Amino acid sequence: MLVHLSFFILGLIILYFGAEWMVGGSSRLALYFGIQPLVVGLTIVALGTSLPEFLVNLFAVIAREDSIAVGNIIGSNISNIALILGMVAVLAPLRIARNTLHREYLIMMVVLLTFAGLASDGVIQRHDGAILVVGLVAFLGYLFYSNQGRPSMIEEEWAEQAEYDAISLPWQSGRIVLGMAGLGLGAHLMVDHAVAIAKIYNISEVVIGLTIVAIGTSLPELAASVVGAVKHEDGLSIGNILGSNILNVLFVIGAVSSIQPLGVDAESVRIHLPFMVAVGGLLYVLARPSFKLGRAGGVALLLLFGGYMAFLLLPYV
Repeated sequence: MLVHLSFFILGLIILYFGAEWMVGGSSRLALYFGIQPLVVGLTIVALGTSLPEFLVNLFAVIAREDSIAVGNIIGSNISNIALILGMVAVLAPLRIARNTLHREYLIMMVVLLTFAGLASDGVIQRHDGAILVVGLVAFLGYLFYSNQGRPSMIEEEWAEQAEYDAISLPWQSGRIVLGMAGLGLGAHLMVDHAVAIAKIYNISEVVIGLTIVAIGTSLPELAASVVGAVKHEDGLSIGNILGSNILNVLFVIGAVSSIQPLGVDAESVRIHLPFMVAVGGLLYVLARPSFKLGRAGGVALLLLFGGYMAFLLLPYV
């Protein structure tokens, strides 16, 4: 037990520094290439923080542990909104641009509804995975097309570093690569040893996927979003979460189910997938009036997340 706990904490430390390097490097590259922080969050950062989910799901499918694989994505999407955005909003009100709420947010909701629809028959077939992969290609195309001709929205103080960033471009690229590696290694250590601890207490596989594995693989998003919030890059934080949820479905579920069909348990179809969609809808309700997720909204999301965790874990207490 002590060994598992020690490796879990080590993973958390590696995770934090991986997020710090990745967000810093991505932000500097955004300055150099004139790309908006929102787009960077929706692509580079979101993809990097979705890699742990992809690796966990791939290994889970190989081991025929579909409940962990699907539960991981459902739980991770819930954690991204209710836990991570809730925590970030409590630290500092999170501004959400009108265009983001009316475009990228709506794309996320369409993706979540599509995921729930494809899983409603209890299995995500290879052709369902192919549909999701096509959606991934379309989403990436939309992002790069919509960014054409737009000015960068990097903070003014970053502009003073433009000459430095041009000189240190290889270093910034290396920071992103090392940051991604740190995120993957940290999440791997945390998840492996958290699952080992959970199995000591005989917690079911689907609950492990929805809770410990989901939270563990969402910690890169948490670290990246908190770092983005501390740097006052709200676009990077919200883009990371929206992009991560979109990529969790289109990239992770799409790619994995294209390799091997994924079974979805009846409880997930009946309870957890609808709850995931409802949490996504609640974000719009909380943010739409002022285009900002304030501290009160953050507290509401955290309370909702705590209640959901209690619903899942109380039967094992």
